[in-house]
Amino acid sequence: MGENKRGGISVNALGEPTSDLEIYSKEVLTALIRDNLPPTPSNFSMYFDRLMEDKSDSFKQQINGILELEDSNDDEQSRELEQSLKKGFTSVKSILQVGANLYKNMALMTKILDKHKAELKESPESQSVLKIVKSLDNDVAKLNTILKKQTTHMKTLYDETASIVKNVENETIFDNQYGLYNRRYFIGKLEQEAQLMVEFKHKSSLITLKLSREIGEQISNEKALMLMTRTIARLLLKTSRRSDIIAHYGGGVFAMMLKHTNIDNAKNAAQRLYDLVSSSNFFLAEHEINLKVAIGVSELSNKMNTEEIVICTIDAMNRCDESANANYMVCER
Repeated sequence: MGENKRGGISVNALGEPTSDLEIYSKEVLTALIRDNLPPTPSNFSMYFDRLMEDKSDSFKQQINGILELEDSNDDEQSRELEQSLKKGFTSVKSILQVGANLYKNMALMTKILDKHKAELKESPESQSVLKIVKSLDNDVAKLNTILKKQTTHMKTLYDETASIVKNVENETIFDNQYGLYNRRYFIGKLEQEAQLMVEFKHKSSLITLKLSREIGEQISNEKALMLMTRTIARLLLKTSRRSDIIAHYGGGVFAMMLKHTNIDNAKNAAQRLYDLVSSSNFFLAEHEINLKVAIGVSELSNKMNTEEIVICTIDAMNRCDESANANYMVCER
């Protein structure tokens, strides 16, 4: 049976797809329909990643190569835009500080001139010099008045800019420190997923993790601990599925929402994360340190609200951190 091309895709004489990508896409669509999920772009993307886990490494490399060609990096562009905005605000703040320092220096100069005028008044032979100083004093006073008005105007502009930046920050989705989603965005996604679970009767899970307390006790260098934590953040980004939502929840605690993942699969994911981090080394001066994390796991449930689920998962993570031999612990309800 011969093949031809249809829109750049190989098909056979019956019009059926023959390329690996199109065959796989059909498999994804079939799985969505089988699980009674609407074939929306979001669900299709999620199942596209989920079913890929069972494929061979060569197939994964082939498909990932195709995906990289069409990747628009929208998240990366948004992250860079948010960072540029915050840097711009920092620059405005620096300009205001320079203006304030200039005004302080002018005030100091006025005091010095007043002191010298008082000294010159005590010397009758310095009347001519005193006239020059008075003239200079008048010029400095005028400049000081102008500078004060400009500084006040700059302060007004700064306050307006600060208000704008604050409003924008309330809508940002990325954490500046680690390049992941921020807590506000993550909570919103958790609440959204809880509603979807009620609607479509599927299961999703939550993982929280942090650098082990054991590492913190070994290392007193705060900068080194920060670099280790950033290494963990990069590993999470590198190994996660595109449908997973990863965020810095705060205080070095990371959270990962695993959509359409039951508690057993979430446990497997937690173990993989633990193994991945444990096999990663960090070099501090001449010392090699094996990284280690504490992990908490829970399955999202309508029996608990979003805040309660997060607290329970973090509690499991903390219990894991206190345990001598646990790789992860499950939220106890």
